[in-house]
This record gives sequence, C-alpha cells and structure tokens, in this order.
Amino acid sequence: MHIFITILLGIIAGLWAIQSVRAAFGMRKLPRIERFEPLPAEECPKVSIIFGALNEAAKMPSSLPTMLALDYPNYELIAVDDRSTDDTGRILDDFAARNPRLKVIHITELPPGWLGKPHALHTGSKIATASWLVFTDADVHFAPDSLRRIVAVAIEQKLDHLALMTKMIMVGFWEHVVMTFFGLGFALGEEAWRTSDPRSSRYIGIGAFQLIRREAYDAFGGHRGMQMEVLEDMKLSKLTKRAGFRSQVGYAPQHVSVRWQAGIGNLVRGSSKTFFAAASYNLAMVGGQILGLLMLSVFPWVALPFVHGDARIFAAIAVAISFACHATVSYSAGASPLYGFTHPIGALIFSWMLARSAFLTLWRGGVTWRGTFYPLADLRRGLV
Repeated sequence: MHIFITILLGIIAGLWAIQSVRAAFGMRKLPRIERFEPLPAEECPKVSIIFGALNEAAKMPSSLPTMLALDYPNYELIAVDDRSTDDTGRILDDFAARNPRLKVIHITELPPGWLGKPHALHTGSKIATASWLVFTDADVHFAPDSLRRIVAVAIEQKLDHLALMTKMIMVGFWEHVVMTFFGLGFALGEEAWRTSDPRSSRYIGIGAFQLIRREAYDAFGGHRGMQMEVLEDMKLSKLTKRAGFRSQVGYAPQHVSVRWQAGIGNLVRGSSKTFFAAASYNLAMVGGQILGLLMLSVFPWVALPFVHGDARIFAAIAVAISFACHATVSYSAGASPLYGFTHPIGALIFSWMLARSAFLTLWRGGVTWRGTFYPLADLRRGLV
C-alpha cells in the first residue's frame, strides 16, 4: 500500500509541476487590454453591444450608466428585456428615453425550442447594425476607454472573436474561496492559451464579454446554432473556430468587472444548471471530474501529515505547487495570496457543486433557467 501511495503522490506531484509550468508560460501569451492604446476615434468601426436582462432591476442602475458612458464614438447598445416580472423593462425604457443610443426590445413569450438567454441575444443581434458585436450581461461594468482598447486588440491581432477574463468582484470569505479556486481551475484546466491555435480543440467563451465580427457570427448561424445550449458563451468560441475563424482570450480586469453571484449560496445554486451541462450531461464525466479534483487538490493535503519518505516529499511538492498556483491567482484577482491555503476547501466545494448539479438535473429530469423548465432530453439534443 505504501508503494502504491508513493507512486500515486509522485504522479500527482508530476502533474502539478508540468501543468503549472505550461500554464505559467501559456497564460503570459494572452493579450492584456491595458497594454494596448485606445483606437483613434476615426479608426473605430461601429459596434453593437447586446445583452439580455431578466429581473435585473437591482443591478442595472449601476451597470447601465457605465455602458452608456463609453468614450467609443460609434456604438449602439441593445437591451433585450427577457420576460422580466420586476421593474427591468421600466428602467430600460427610462434610460432609453434619455439616451438615444440605447435600443430596448421587450420579449413577452419564449418560442419553442429556445433557451431564454440564447434567444434574447439572438433577438438583439437581429436589429444590430454594426460590423462588430459585443455580447455581455446586464450587470457588467465597463471603464470608459475599455471598448476602444478592446477593438484595438481585435484589429491588431486580426481576431474574429475575443473573449475577456474580467475582474470578478468578490465579497466575503466564501466568495473568495470559491472564485479564486474557479480562477485557478480555469487557468490550469481550460488552457485558455490554446484557444487561438486552430489545430487545438480548446475553446473559451466568457459571458461577461465577447466581441465577435459580424461576418463570422453570421457564417455559423449565430445563436440560432445553439438554441438549447446552456453554455452558449463557451460554444460561441467553439462555433467560431469550427467555422474556420480565429478565436482568442484576453485579460481585462482593469476595464471590465462583474460580480458573478452574491454569496456562496447563490454561487452553488447558480452552478446547478451549468456544471452538469459543462460535462455534456455525462454522469461518467462528472465522476471523473470529481475524482480528479479530490486526487489532485485534496488528497496530497490530507496525506501529507500521515505519509513518510518519498511519499511525503511528493505530497509536499504537490501541496507547495497547488498553494503557489492558488496564491498567484488570488493575488492577480486582487485577493490575499493567503487564500492559497483554502485550496482543498475550494476543491471540496467544487466537487459538491458538480455532484449537486448532476443529481438535481437527473432527479428533476431537466433544469429551470430564467423561470422556464427545460427537459434533459431536449438539452442533450441541443448540445453543440
């Protein structure tokens, strides 16, 4: 048994060492928005910013003004009120009355065969008049010069699609634990630096901000090609690459920010519809993901006090690297590096979120999103 544990810990330590080095070099290649000069006004192509809003009355009064205060000379803002039952529609109409660049669409019914968010974005895209489209969320905040810098990146690097890692606003201990672990998993697991490689199957889409060339969007049918796709943001990148266009990921923490969910309870509940979808509704894949999380991020920390010899050395290496990686991600996100010590706790929470998402989806036979229930069979058929 000791030999088995030693070999297992050796493999885990090796995986941490290899992937951390790959990520350290790979993530450096991603463009950082603050390093690009804002595009001169006379060179700015027209941009249509589109978002769907369902019961966002509490958040929009702070986010909408930042979208309308962009120093970009040639853009329109399209807001789609997606069957809201609160004051969302009224707030949007009030802003539109004072801001002619804001266009508002009110949706009262969801047509068959569509998820709410893809349908809202599709509806907004139909009236967009620009050569570039931005898909974002109703609660995202923008710096005034963000769009001129972002479009400069896309044009300079000859991109068709650009997804941006934004600043994640975190409040309280548990949000920091979950979100910093999420950031680490994104960096090491998703391998964002491979998105721009046309030979790689990797793709990244981020709901808070995605810029796409209209020509590319129309070439693969836009959101009509992912009508029943829960992870429509991720699949926008996948379809872009599949159609032969260039997709890229960049950093914009100083220019775009959002608070994903308020409190750990909402973080857990918010993952219910997405985590099982990310595993393609495959229970075996979820099991493998949970096993991987426990082995890589919990087992070395638990084993370290109880093993000896080479096993302890390997466990210490795995713990040290995982702590260093987590601390680095925390620091880059504006949090204390000491959150690196919460690494195994974050892994346990994420394991629970994965298991919970799979269990609830299977038990209920589908997911409820934006107030509408979608059967699992329809969701599986709609996978991209």
